[in-house]
Amino acid sequence: MPIRISGEPWKAAADGAATARPAGVLVLIAPDPVGEARVVLIERTSYDGHHSGEVSFPGGAAEAGDADLAATALREAAEEIGLDPAAIGLRLIGELEPFWIPVSNFRVMPIVALADRLQPWRPDPREVARVIEAPLAAFLPDAPITTMERDVREWRIRYGAYSLDELSEGPAVWGATARILGQLGAVIGAAPVLSPD
Repeated sequence: MPIRISGEPWKAAADGAATARPAGVLVLIAPDPVGEARVVLIERTSYDGHHSGEVSFPGGAAEAGDADLAATALREAAEEIGLDPAAIGLRLIGELEPFWIPVSNFRVMPIVALADRLQPWRPDPREVARVIEAPLAAFLPDAPITTMERDVREWRIRYGAYSLDELSEGPAVWGATARILGQLGAVIGAAPVLSPD
């Protein structure tokens, strides 16, 4: 996660989490046509807001009609990229550690799902510039991470970022998305390898 170098201090995590809006994001893993595991990410459109132009997961704020945060993540993915769970054989398999995003005041629950296949995506042009099917291998524990600095509102922050060939402008996967991908990679990297016997 980014750390603050200068500027006004962030609220303490406990204080921020107490008032944060609940949100769910979908961490969808599926094989591409040659069998390589892919993670579905989106590049958000540019707008006047905290997460403009960032690479993220499909997802967003919980709504009153959502049964839980898994339902939130699936609803948002359907709205943002045209997710069809039945068509791809989607199975919810668990959650990663929830966390608070200070800049937008969301408490995010990453919902992990597996699917049998990818699908043709239908990104909502109001929210999604493009869908990125990133190789899961790019986020395993030995993946390279670049340390960067930038200004976000009144804060100077330092953070780690992943580079992807699918992104034309260098290491653009950072912040909450990088945190989730790092945790996902650590969980997968620690999983025991099963022998075919």
